[in-house]
Amino acid sequence: MPREDFRFAFKKRVRFAEIDAQAVVFNSRYLEYFDIGITEYWRAAGMYDKTPVTGEGAAEFHVAKAVVEFRAPILLDEEIDICVRCARIGTSSMTFAFELHGAGHDDLRASGEEVSVHVAEVRGRPAPVPDWVVALFEAYEGRALRERKAA
Repeated sequence: MPREDFRFAFKKRVRFAEIDAQAVVFNSRYLEYFDIGITEYWRAAGMYDKTPVTGEGAAEFHVAKAVVEFRAPILLDEEIDICVRCARIGTSSMTFAFELHGAGHDDLRASGEEVSVHVAEVRGRPAPVPDWVVALFEAYEGRALRERKAA
């Protein structure tokens, strides 16, 4: 998708501990970058202002699916932009799209998707995404995200 489709981007520099023997970012780190991106995206959207991170009243989400599509290597000491957007909200899940870009605007290095499921408690079953969470992310993205079921 076009970079302009991402309202949010977080800049990060690649550290030595993140590279492999070929001096490129190790494949598992891409999911870590997605995790950094979603944490910062949630902060920017105001999620942490509305609810405690843990304990009573916290909205609990578990990752159910994570996909990475590698395009080009990311190297030591490069600055990358971790782009995140909420793509859709279903009954009990939220889908986030990610892109990792190098220094150039059109320098796509990887893309991906993560599906997180809202649960009633840490070991609980899927539960509907709270309306206030839907409203928060729709306001941040400036568009409808809730997937409506056909009548």
